[in-house]
Amino acid sequence: MCSAAKLTICFGLLLIMSKVGSVAARFKSIDYEISGRVQGVCFRMYTEDQARKLGVVGWVRNTRRGTVEGQVQGKEELVNSMKNWLSKVGSPSSRIDRAHFSNEKEISKVEFSNFTTRY
Repeated sequence: MCSAAKLTICFGLLLIMSKVGSVAARFKSIDYEISGRVQGVCFRMYTEDQARKLGVVGWVRNTRRGTVEGQVQGKEELVNSMKNWLSKVGSPSSRIDRAHFSNEKEISKVEFSNFTTRY
């Protein structure tokens, strides 16, 4: 039979485990549009490569306005890393004049299986 002390320890462990599980996976989704010299400089290819390195999912494409737009989803800290890369790094020959991020939200699961270039 279990003593009161053992039951208290078991209950405490269950409580800790339930809190760890609820904090573990926080996903984020964000839309972006990047302006500057971002078309004709392999920006989409480098974006796709960086997203795969980080382990985020989503898509990227050129627009008729001469910008690059897309969506990134994944663990919050990884999406934030991608956001930083999109606004400050880009492809080696690119020039980023403006990075606009919108529809930033927490999601329960990612909607894509990988990161792709759309045409």
